[in-house]
Amino acid sequence: MKHIALKIDVDTCRGTLTGVPALIDLLLKHQAQASFFFSLGPDHGGREIHATSLSRYYDLRTRLYGRLLPGPDIGKRCGEIMRQARAAGFEAGIHAWDRVRWEQRIEHAGNPWVESEMDKACTRFSDIFAEPAKAHAAAGWQTNRHALRLTQRLGFSYASDCRGDHPFIPVIDGEIVACPQLPTTLPTLDEILVMEPGFSPDQAVDRILQLSAAIPGDHIVTLRAELEGMPFIGAFERLLSRWKENGYRLGALRDVCATLDLATLPRHVVRFAEIPGRTGLRMMQGPGFLQG
Repeated sequence: MKHIALKIDVDTCRGTLTGVPALIDLLLKHQAQASFFFSLGPDHGGREIHATSLSRYYDLRTRLYGRLLPGPDIGKRCGEIMRQARAAGFEAGIHAWDRVRWEQRIEHAGNPWVESEMDKACTRFSDIFAEPAKAHAAAGWQTNRHALRLTQRLGFSYASDCRGDHPFIPVIDGEIVACPQLPTTLPTLDEILVMEPGFSPDQAVDRILQLSAAIPGDHIVTLRAELEGMPFIGAFERLLSRWKENGYRLGALRDVCATLDLATLPRHVVRFAEIPGRTGLRMMQGPGFLQG
């Protein structure tokens, strides 16, 4: 059976309060599993994303609101919603402490700042769920070597910090990081809308369906509570229905991780580049690294 693993990034307070419950209901309706990655500290993302907001516009709003507006504490205000997601059977992991500041600073941030951000996120996660986090998904697929190393030091079972083709062990600056990466393998709905300005959300869904069928193997798909859980929820439901009709099993990233043999998992260098439909450098799965 073919598999689609659903990765849901939750960026804002509004997305947690409104998008997450809507997604829980929809996923249960379709008997689909998923992994929710929560932002846990201050929300500097501004207002919720509307249907006309696309990736580049969203990135600009992120920078502006991060500088101008104070933000509510997502973990304190929305902890009960997060626990409801896990109580419904879904996986929960860490997206960021302060998602906007992470995306603004991570490219050039030193280890002390990165460690502080990730430690705060881990502490808040443990406060909310009464257990340590086992998974990490870097905000916007933006990270650096310090954060990558911390995925190993903090004991995560896996991370989903990058874009790529298949699970792998990352190598950065010649250093093997013993925490597997489960990369997003398909473009997101909002990226397609940027690349194809005349497309409707339903046409973007059709493109994702075409790609998931045309590209061999299983896939990891990234969604956003503020989009697929809110203005694009109808399009997302159609996507779920079509995948099920096409014989895909819809699961969580922990299901992918459970199938991995770390001793034989391929090693790949990671690189940083722009991806179509999105601005800024994102971590990408690079070429294979020579195994000893």
